[in-house]
Amino acid sequence: MESQITIQKRELIEAALTRQAANPQAGLQKRPRWFEQIIRVLLLFSGVISIFTTIGIVIVLGTESLLFFTPPAWIDSFKSLEELAYPTSDTLHVSDASAFVVGDQIRIINEEMLVTAVDLDADMLTVERGYNGTEAVVHNRDAEILLADVVTIGEFFTSTQWQPQLGNFGILPLLNSTLMTSLTAMLVAVPLGLFAAIYLSEYAKPNVRAALKPTLELLAGVPTVVYGYFALTFMTPLLRSLFGIEVVGIYNTASAGLVMGIMIIPTIASISEDALRAVPSSLREASYGLGATRLETVFKVVVPAALSGVIASFILGMSRAVGETMIVAIAAGAGPAFTFNPFKGAETMTGHIVRISGGDISYNSIDYNSLFAIGLLLFVLTFALNVASRVVTSRFREVYQ
Repeated sequence: MESQITIQKRELIEAALTRQAANPQAGLQKRPRWFEQIIRVLLLFSGVISIFTTIGIVIVLGTESLLFFTPPAWIDSFKSLEELAYPTSDTLHVSDASAFVVGDQIRIINEEMLVTAVDLDADMLTVERGYNGTEAVVHNRDAEILLADVVTIGEFFTSTQWQPQLGNFGILPLLNSTLMTSLTAMLVAVPLGLFAAIYLSEYAKPNVRAALKPTLELLAGVPTVVYGYFALTFMTPLLRSLFGIEVVGIYNTASAGLVMGIMIIPTIASISEDALRAVPSSLREASYGLGATRLETVFKVVVPAALSGVIASFILGMSRAVGETMIVAIAAGAGPAFTFNPFKGAETMTGHIVRISGGDISYNSIDYNSLFAIGLLLFVLTFALNVASRVVTSRFREVYQ
């Protein structure tokens, strides 16, 4: 005999089916959810802002970098006029004519001139006055002469000297020291970060993991300027005590790279640990069932299965190291030097930007425009690393049902 509650349930179901039959679309109408709509609009707005911000950065870096490569850069020739030059005169008596050759473009104050002849015996230049539409004016004795130097892409990527004020525009010293510090950092961060991730994922008990992982991630919250002074006051003296003060300089890329590696350990460890924990437990159990030890399971099953996430963490850590600023600005050195000795001082691209931009440089000067050229190269490097990370992730990604 049916209970009263069962009869009531059956009556409610029959009434609902009757209403559904009379109006089939009544139960399929979507109820408006304004809160979800607002969240969707905010997410779309955030994405659009991110895209336009990136585009804006590329446009600014590109346009300002063109100013570095297209017009001539005016550098000091360290020569001056030896006598008054009138607007109608096409000869200039200079302190040393050997510094110029035919075809040189020179500038005195705001007037540009083209050198058409050089008399070394008389230290005399024959010039075309008012070049490039500038106005020929009177120039006093001892007026400084600026010499035009056009920056070429070939010189920028092949020359081993970076001295914009002297007309040397080779980025290789800055690029070399940047890669040296980054590779040193990766030598420290990759093994330590991966082993920390393996321990947290495969060996640590839940309460131990809950305590260690936040502690490890605290390293990511330390200001990089603190890491910089740690490298200068602790790591450098340690290296000097191990290898000798005559071998290791006060400023060197080794100490900066080692401390950078400590800084990016949390990045690699956290992402790698998440990738390892995403591997299904069934793979571990199958490995144990075949007689494999825990260590064999980790390195022959779990790590290969999570390879895409692990490699992506390495590339992301490399990108983080390339863009690091304060550590290298404080500990690596303050002069561009093309050297492969990690115990010598060498300025990185980010360190150079910090040093130059902190001074009093005028708009559209050679130093000012060079900052954007360096910044564009940094952007291209980090962008290439991110693209490589996406390619690697899609190439080695494993999908488990």
